[in-house]
Amino acid sequence: MTTYVALLHSIVLTAGRRVVMSDLRAMAENLGFSDVRTLVATGNLVFEADKRPVAEIEGQLEAGFVKAFGKHVDIIARDAATWMTLAAGNPFSDGEGSEVVVRVMRKPLDPSAIEMLEKRKSGPERLAVVDGDLWIDFGGKASETRLLSALTTKRLGVGTLRNWNTVRGLVAVIKGTTTTIS
Repeated sequence: MTTYVALLHSIVLTAGRRVVMSDLRAMAENLGFSDVRTLVATGNLVFEADKRPVAEIEGQLEAGFVKAFGKHVDIIARDAATWMTLAAGNPFSDGEGSEVVVRVMRKPLDPSAIEMLEKRKSGPERLAVVDGDLWIDFGGKASETRLLSALTTKRLGVGTLRNWNTVRGLVAVIKGTTTTIS
């Protein structure tokens, strides 16, 4: 069995209705995944499955999500080894845990995207592409920067943001040093 991490782009189904993590775990279990765990109530899954291409895992989860919740949501998956590499590659580990984020990409982001994003900076933000994922140190509240509005699927491709605290939390879940939190 292989351990996988899956990140939902959004857990908002409709105005005022969000995916409940126990329902998300049940959906994954109904798809045949085992030892399904969630971390915080923002759509972070860790589970076991037979080893296969990540694109298959993503497709199965997305189809299962539509069936269970009636809405398509992009889901980005990584195997545990790749997730550990992502976490170890944080170029801004000196930043605050909630101010440093990674946009985990379905397809590797071209480093040339940094040039476009640099033009949107409005303060001390730092940017880096590491192994195709975009790391950002906002150097303050993300909501107070113009850069946030440039981090769209239309501009960058399918991906989803997670802060450094969540990245580390998922590492702990993979290692079994923390229990499911939701």
